[in-house]
This record gives sequence, C-alpha cells and structure tokens, in this order.
Amino acid sequence: MPQTYSKQDLRGQDFSGLDLTGADFSWCNLSNANLAGANIAHADLSHANPSRANLQNANLSSANLFAANLSRSNLRNANLTGANLFEANLSRADLPGADLSGANLFVANLSHADLTDTTLTGANFTGANLDRANRANEDATASNRWRLVCLADLEGAASLETVQGLSG
Repeated sequence: MPQTYSKQDLRGQDFSGLDLTGADFSWCNLSNANLAGANIAHADLSHANPSRANLQNANLSSANLFAANLSRSNLRNANLTGANLFEANLSRADLPGADLSGANLFVANLSHADLTDTTLTGANFTGANLDRANRANEDATASNRWRLVCLADLEGAASLETVQGLSG
C-alpha cells in the first residue's frame, strides 16, 4: 500500500534509496530533503515543495508534479519519463542527464535551468519559460526543437544561442 505524507513538513528528511512508488506527497514541504536514488514512480507530488532537494538518480516516472516547486533541486540523471510537470517551477534546477521523454511541462518555469545532456523526446513544452536555460547537447527530435522555438516563452533570450541547443 502506498505511503501517505500529504501536507506534512518533511524538510531535510532522508528518503534516499527508498521505494516510495505511488506515495502521496501532495502539499508537502520537502525542501532540502534527500531523495537520491529513491523510486518515486507514480507518486503524487502536486503542490509539493521539494526545492533544493536532492533527487539525483531518482525514478519519478509518471509522477504527478503539478505546480510543484523544484527550484534549485538536483535532478541529475533523474527519470522523469511521462511525468506531469504542468505549472511546475524548475527555475535554476540541475537536470544534466535527466530523461524528460514524454513529460508534460506545459507552462512550466525552466528559467536558468541546466538541461545539459537531457533527453526531451516527445516532451510538451507549450508555454514553458526557458529563459536563459542551458540546453547544450540535449537529445530532442528536430520537430520537438521546432515546437520549443514556436511555443516556449523565450523572453529575455538575446538569441537562440542564449538557449543553447535550439539551433541544431
């Protein structure tokens, strides 16, 4: 049976390496928590605050992160395939090597995020803010790049080179 932590203050807690499949973390304060290597697949983190959390190598596939605050979080090599990141705040998040295939990032804030070497195939970035995001060497299809250019909010970007990787 999935664990329920809804609306709890879990600041700085250590959940590293745990199996939290389907857990309910909605409306939780998980700031500075350690979830490195945790299996959080299919979990509900809607409206949660895992800002500055360590989610390196975590499995967040098909997780609901609607309106979650992931600002300044470490999401290196995290699996976010099929995750719902609608209206999520990923500003200044560290995402090198993360897999965002099929993720929903509709109107998400990725300003100043590091998306180096991320996989973005089939991700929805409609209305997303990629202002000053680093997207060097990301793995995205040409059609996905075109969708990013047409639909993402690039306000403040001096050129496509400012949002690295879009011009390739």
